[in-house]
Amino acid sequence: MKKYALLLVAMVACMATASAQKFALVDMEYILKNIPAYEMANEQLNQVSQRWQREVDELKKAADAMYKNYQSESVFLTDDQKKKKEEEIVAKEKEAMQLNAKYFGPQGELFKKRQSLMKPIQDDIYAAVKKVSEERGLQVIFDRASSQSIIFASPNIDISNQVLEKLGYSK
Repeated sequence: MKKYALLLVAMVACMATASAQKFALVDMEYILKNIPAYEMANEQLNQVSQRWQREVDELKKAADAMYKNYQSESVFLTDDQKKKKEEEIVAKEKEAMQLNAKYFGPQGELFKKRQSLMKPIQDDIYAAVKKVSEERGLQVIFDRASSQSIIFASPNIDISNQVLEKLGYSK
């Protein structure tokens, strides 16, 4: 009997704390679209990415040209010359792959550039979300943009505009 009473008290306590929690939603895509610094950072990343991609493409084109040239001349070359040309082609292809990895790899220059440009913006957004949650007494805030499991949510619990106001962008 004591076990049942203890279990009942525990269940009531869990339900009471669960219903007392307050939560809200933010739409990070909406917030980011309304921050000019984010748009400028994105544009800057796109420009750098395109410039680096052109460099990689030029190396790949040079390797392809070397290979086509090698194919047309291979009949007239000695074995030593063929081997030397093949090594040059492989070296050029390897250089292109290394440059691609340097710029676009998991820890590449683009990743580092994105971190340096986006981290301050993300930190500001996090601070604003935290401030709004403390002011409104919220325990949990979900991101509507990244959560696919949210089918419908009342606009009353969306605090995206309050976050934008804290950041200095009124809507």
